[in-house]
Amino acid sequence: MSTATDTRVKELADLFVRFLQTNTAPDGLFTDDVFLDLTVPQWRLQARGREELVALRRRSHPFLGTVPRHRVDATPTGFVLEFEESWEDGQGTWYCRELMRAEIRDGRIAEACVYCTGDWDPATRAAHAREVVLLRP
Repeated sequence: MSTATDTRVKELADLFVRFLQTNTAPDGLFTDDVFLDLTVPQWRLQARGREELVALRRRSHPFLGTVPRHRVDATPTGFVLEFEESWEDGQGTWYCRELMRAEIRDGRIAEACVYCTGDWDPATRAAHAREVVLLRP
């Protein structure tokens, strides 16, 4: 890939991370007709169009949070983004890991396919910490 393409991929990944943290789509992130295919452990949801995609995000993650880690890899037609999210609610700190394959058209995300581990509530996070020693964070 060219340096210009690599630069745009990084910019789009950074804009997407900002979207995850704010639930507001920054200008230049999505095409008007963007398509989202979201798979969670026992469900699959889809949205077409920027407004529907943002509405789906807000319904599924109403609490704002952080993206403590992410990694982006360019592909011939877009990029793959691996990321983690963490957020707080009245029960405590929640967590999830996700992988997104994004297709770029005209410098914006035109299609995104996201696979999510599902939301780990505080009890699940605590059980995991007791029972598993990760080799890497």
